[in-house]
Amino acid sequence: MSHYLYLVRPGEPRDAEHGILDGPLSDRGLKQAHLAGRRLQGISFDICLTSPIERAVETAAVLDQYVEGPPMETSTLLFECLPSGSEGAPEFAASFFAAHTAEEVEAGRAQMEDARHSFMTKSRTTRRTLLVAHNFIIGEFVRAALGAPEWRWLGLNSFNGAITVIRVRTTKPVELVSFNDAAHLPAELLTGMTASPGLSAV
Repeated sequence: MSHYLYLVRPGEPRDAEHGILDGPLSDRGLKQAHLAGRRLQGISFDICLTSPIERAVETAAVLDQYVEGPPMETSTLLFECLPSGSEGAPEFAASFFAAHTAEEVEAGRAQMEDARHSFMTKSRTTRRTLLVAHNFIIGEFVRAALGAPEWRWLGLNSFNGAITVIRVRTTKPVELVSFNDAAHLPAELLTGMTASPGLSAV
């Protein structure tokens, strides 16, 4: 049988355009959350968890209005973090990793090891887990699903409110069902990463 992980990136925070990535949702972020909720409407989840950071909690509260299953609870395993250090990374990534301490890297690596062991689990029945998680966290789950090098979560970016689905199968390799699915978001709500030509990016 299969365990499906649904990963939703939180909506845009209010002061994202000023480089402040914590705080309550912006008006666009609230719209992103509602559209993600409508996309997931009717799906029954066994577990619903969110990062404790404010924008994630607000996104989770919106999703709660649409999905079926237990109420959202917070998990510190879903805090944004650095899932790994620079070992094996190409030279172009050096400046990114140089901006962070060894302590940050080790804390993030330990957190994500616990997160993978907690959430990327096999099941004898069909199960669905909903996680409201941040960009690097989603990237790390995708990297692990693909068996990519440890640093390769870097550059696996999602739009705010986008949905990623991973299928953990009992006897077969982990399957990436969809990544950064933003089909429910109109062009003006595509924020959180470098957008396609002609689209504004935040």
